[in-house]
Amino acid sequence: MVSKSIIVGVGIPMIIVGALMTWLMSPMGGELQSQVELIGSTIGILGVVFFISGLFYTKEPNMQ
Repeated sequence: MVSKSIIVGVGIPMIIVGALMTWLMSPMGGELQSQVELIGSTIGILGVVFFISGLFYTKEPNMQ
């Protein structure tokens, strides 16, 4: 059972925002470039974690 609201509402937007921060904002960061890359990467990684957790989310426990 997949939770599409977690995947589409949280996971994918976080991955996109993290990638855009890393690729677009870090060249403009100047002396803060490494911090911007770190924050962008962290947001992207958390997006992947939410994406994967949305794949395994079930409302009822699977007791077999």
